Amino acid sequence: MAKRSIDQLDVAGKTVLMRVDFNVPLNDKLQVTDDRRIRMALPSIQSVIDRGGKVILMSHLGRPKGAPDPKFSLKPAADRLAELVSSPVLFATDTVGDDANSKA
Repeated sequence: MAKRSIDQLDVAGKTVLMRVDFNVPLNDKLQVTDDRRIRMALPSIQSVIDRGGKVILMSHLGRPKGAPDPKFSLKPAADRLAELVSSPVLFATDTVGDDANSKA
């Protein structure tokens, strides 16, 4: 069975869970210093949106050990993505629970 790309799937009216590599460098002010990985994901993200789908993105940042650490938050990447697509991007602080459910 041949693998299909996102462009070959019917996404109209559907929610697509997409794994992206937003493990981007941040400066001391927690600002993205190189958005190349975010920009590389834009065609796939935009393809789903343009064809009537909704996208939930998953990624990671750094290698946190133990308890959550704000310096590993993907919020700066979400903010940069919003700038690049000129549209609001909802950011959930966790993958489960009320916050995630309300934004899904």
